[in-house]
Amino acid sequence: MNKVGFFRSIQLKFIIIYILLLLLAVQVIGSFFTIRLEDDLFESFKTSINERVELLNYNLEQAFERERNEEDGDISLQQEVQQIVEDISTDNAATTVQVIDTQRVVLGTNRINEMDEIGKKSTQNLVQQALFFDSQRKSEFNDNGESVYVQVEPIFDSEGLAVGVIYFQSSLEGVYDQVEGINRIFFQGSILAISISAILGILVARTITKPIKEMREQAQIMANGDFTQTVNIYGKDEIGQLAETFNDLNSRLKHSYATIEEERRKLSSVLSNMSDGVIATDNSGSITLMNEAAGRLIGNNPEEVIGDFLLDVLQLEGKIIDITDLQDSGSMIIDFSDDDNPFLIRANFSTVLDDEEEITGFITVISDVTEQEKVEQERRDFVSNVSHELRTPLTTMKSYLEALTDGAWEDKDIAPKFLSVAQGETDRMIRMVNDLLQLSKMDSDELPMHKERSEFASFFHHVIDRFEMNSPEKIKLVREIPNVQSYVWMDKDKMTQILDNIISNAIKYSPEGGLIRLKLEVKRHYLLVSIKDQGMGIAYDKLEKIFERFYRADKARARKFGGTGLGLAITKELVEAHHGTIWAKSKEGEGTTILFTLPLMNKKRRGF
Repeated sequence: MNKVGFFRSIQLKFIIIYILLLLLAVQVIGSFFTIRLEDDLFESFKTSINERVELLNYNLEQAFERERNEEDGDISLQQEVQQIVEDISTDNAATTVQVIDTQRVVLGTNRINEMDEIGKKSTQNLVQQALFFDSQRKSEFNDNGESVYVQVEPIFDSEGLAVGVIYFQSSLEGVYDQVEGINRIFFQGSILAISISAILGILVARTITKPIKEMREQAQIMANGDFTQTVNIYGKDEIGQLAETFNDLNSRLKHSYATIEEERRKLSSVLSNMSDGVIATDNSGSITLMNEAAGRLIGNNPEEVIGDFLLDVLQLEGKIIDITDLQDSGSMIIDFSDDDNPFLIRANFSTVLDDEEEITGFITVISDVTEQEKVEQERRDFVSNVSHELRTPLTTMKSYLEALTDGAWEDKDIAPKFLSVAQGETDRMIRMVNDLLQLSKMDSDELPMHKERSEFASFFHHVIDRFEMNSPEKIKLVREIPNVQSYVWMDKDKMTQILDNIISNAIKYSPEGGLIRLKLEVKRHYLLVSIKDQGMGIAYDKLEKIFERFYRADKARARKFGGTGLGLAITKELVEAHHGTIWAKSKEGEGTTILFTLPLMNKKRRGF
């Protein structure tokens, strides 16, 4: 339904009628007001002139009747008249005042530029008429485009005879300017009143048209399926009753949709707050809904994949040919890994059925199982490594024990050797179990640490001294330790274990006549310890793996010396427990360097 334009609406008709009535009232009031105002202004103007003329007439009568003796120094009549005229006050600079005797001779004037008129005869007709008839004369005329008012007032002596006249001329432009100014103000006020009335007219018209307009808009909203709004009821008239009936209809329909809307909001909230991704499709596999979690997992904007094929989005086009096969697969792991980062997603599929058990769509729930699969793989690797490491000494022990059982125990030369081998393998298994227990405590933060303030250089010398006493003669230990005191906060037993593990490995993998450099560098905030051997070295791609559990660069050589494959893993955990960092540098054929750092104690803490 098209919207009714403003110029075709009933609202505009109400406003036009209201403004026309207002204009008629303003015109009638304005005309009456202007006429009365003009009359009052002119009456006030003439009254003001009469008052001045009467005052001037009284003073001049006294001057004309006064006896004068010029020989005694009295001023002349003309001089006294001039003084009286000059003393008269006029509000208008264009006002002309003249005093004329019965001979029509000008005795005085208030205009400086007309002083030469004094002593000359006046030619004004009104002056002649006033002298002739001994009566007041008034007139209005246009003087050079300017409206003026002239009043001629006779001057009588004590006997009632005219001795002269007062000629009073004043401009009416000031009065007309006042009338024009007031009319302008009235016009502006009328425009303002009409404008305000137009606004009020709009508001008044809206009180009538607003309920009808609201019901029309509400009908359009209801046609679009929205029943949440109601029409305002502004009265108990016919329009109000219609609005009540309209709202009753709306409430009945609203109640029918309320339950559906509530369920929809619940579903939307659940989908938005799920950590797992949810993807809904129709029966052909086109995506109809995807929550934010699913978009983050597969790296697509949920709004942009609406309508795309599910198998393409999940990269299953090569594994599943028909979308209906999803209901048989149930669950699967989808690999989204790239060259740098592993990324695995588990997808669970279910079908949506209608009342007739026909498939109307599919629901796919996806979740990130990368860490879970990684942990599971590490657990499997750990069990495999432990089983393998334990199986080797157990197999060896079983073989020697079987030989002893078969009669070898009677051979005094062979029996001790067999028992020695069995004892060595037993010690190896005990060391492995102890190492595993220590790593387990580290993983659960249960390994006790007894740290104390220690001077590291002397401690390092002490550890090296012990190795020099027990190391093979053909292996040379070279110290590069500065003669400075450097204090660290450490557990001496754990630090001894760290250095033992690293130096032992360096000795194991050094060739005969090899050189092992043990270096200490004092940096600004930390110590850098490096132990370098001249062994066979480690390939670059395997360098980071030497700190993993059960990893051996040379498995045969490690087992020859009874290694468990856990030494460097324990070393890394202990270094990090001291808030340090450990890493390795190596080149194949050039040896390996193990480096680690320890934070120095600050000066404030050293004072304790």
